[in-house]
Formats: sequence, C-alpha cells, structure tokens
Amino acid sequence: MMEKGLSAQSKVTVDGGNVAATMGSGDLQVFATPAMVALMENAAMKAVADHLPEGSTTVGAEMNVTHIKPSGVGAEIVASAVLTEVEGRKLTFNVGARDAEGMIGEGVHVRYVVDREKFMSKVR
Repeated sequence: MMEKGLSAQSKVTVDGGNVAATMGSGDLQVFATPAMVALMENAAMKAVADHLPEGSTTVGAEMNVTHIKPSGVGAEIVASAVLTEVEGRKLTFNVGARDAEGMIGEGVHVRYVVDREKFMSKVR
C-alpha cells in the first residue's frame, strides 16, 4: 500500500538546453515552463519509485501548474513532489519548484501506476 506523504526532489541548473528560446516555448533565455514541468514530473516519479510493485512504473497523466517567476541561466532549480492522494492506480501530487530567490512555480500532478510490459505493448 502506497502511503501519502512520500516525497522527492529533483534539481537542474538552467542552461542553454532548457531555456524557453531553445525549447520553443518562448523566445527568451529563461528557464522554460516545459522544463519546469518535466522536473516536477521527475520528482513525482522518484517519490514513489521504490514503493511500486515489481514490473510497474508510473506515467504522467495530468499537470495543472503555474509558472510565476523567471529564472535565468546559471540558476539552480529544485522541484519537489509530495504524494497527497492515492486512489487505486491514480496518484496525486502537490508539486513545486524554486530557485535561490524562492518559489517559481507550483501545482498539482496526477500519475498512474502501470505495468511496464502491458503499457509498452500498446505502443509497439
């Protein structure tokens, strides 16, 4: 049984590869919203990874997030995820991201527990 409160963090430094201008989500040299979302998803994935049944993983299904402050090249971004709800295979997380100055984004993320082989058989 997966317990509420499981959490993890993921970190990245803003560089040429994850700025809005490179990712196509904008044209400025600031941390891209899709990169922030991916970092939040990574934290959520890590939070529950060690608590899954053998042969299972989680997949992202929904993300409702606000990106409230820009971060420039060189900034270290830390995303965190906390498991807040477990409904069968559906896992709901509170997610947030911050840089040295404080909160840059926050939201709610939903992932589902899936069997790796069954899931991949749908895309082969």
